[in-house]
Amino acid sequence: MKYIIALLLLLVPLVALRAAPPTLVNGIAVIVNDNIVTYKDVQNSIRDDLDALERRYASQPAVIEQKTRELQAARIEELVEYQLVLHEFKTVGYNLPESFIQNRINEDQKKYDNRLVLIKTLQSQGMTYESYRQKIRERTILELMFRQKVPSDPIISPAKIGTYYTENAEQFRLPDQVKLRMIVLTTQANESLSTIKMAKEIRTQVEAGADFAEMAKVYSSGSQASQGGDWGWVDRKTLREDLAKIAFTMKSGTHSDPIETAQGIYLMKVEEARPTHIRPLSEVHEAIEQTLKTGETKRLRKQWIDRLKSKAFIRYF
Repeated sequence: MKYIIALLLLLVPLVALRAAPPTLVNGIAVIVNDNIVTYKDVQNSIRDDLDALERRYASQPAVIEQKTRELQAARIEELVEYQLVLHEFKTVGYNLPESFIQNRINEDQKKYDNRLVLIKTLQSQGMTYESYRQKIRERTILELMFRQKVPSDPIISPAKIGTYYTENAEQFRLPDQVKLRMIVLTTQANESLSTIKMAKEIRTQVEAGADFAEMAKVYSSGSQASQGGDWGWVDRKTLREDLAKIAFTMKSGTHSDPIETAQGIYLMKVEEARPTHIRPLSEVHEAIEQTLKTGETKRLRKQWIDRLKSKAFIRYF
């Protein structure tokens, strides 16, 4: 194998540098053991991502170039990992029955009307049916190997969850909040006086015992009118500054006077107010557990890949 690798190194074009420009000539990107990953392989694997980048940053060519380089570098590392795993599968002596591969192919082919449509699609992508079959085989091996070596649902102890909660308490802090209902009266041209009068009448009825939510359903033109003007729990950033200043000085169970703005007249009811606080562990336990599971899965994956790298020949260009 050393002879083959040495020969390959002599054939590598000088332009095929690892820091190649976004528009890459074909050449060797990296050698992993006795397998070659070319720049064409990289480009083919990120084609859809590049199209998305060009659409999103159409007027920012410098951004496209930078993000393309980052995407290429990340994908090269992914392809290195894939080659390491495929090599491990072969080295250990695992076997994948062809019938299993055929079943996968049959499932994948359901996306196409018939085999002819599949063949034409492959041809448009520069692939043969044989290379397509090999791609399905490799994808299946990767799925099985990662599933075997890297648990997707690792067990996280309650102690770890508790420690994470304690060490990251501020992450779970909620700001000052009010549970708010609002009546919005839009002001038409030359009708501001009548709208103000209506707002005061509504305020009077509410003070006399009328249900604020029912009044909102009848009179409000706000987006939450059908829900009785219910905004739920909101913080200062949710509201416009002029409304937030008033809402966050109100006590629980109180109503505001009519608030005149350029957009209309507002009446607010603060049903409940609560100061900034850290959410209890019971509320965030599940989210913390999922965060730790994700982190542990990544750690185990990296640990396994690093072990494969330590016994592999890898050469970047």
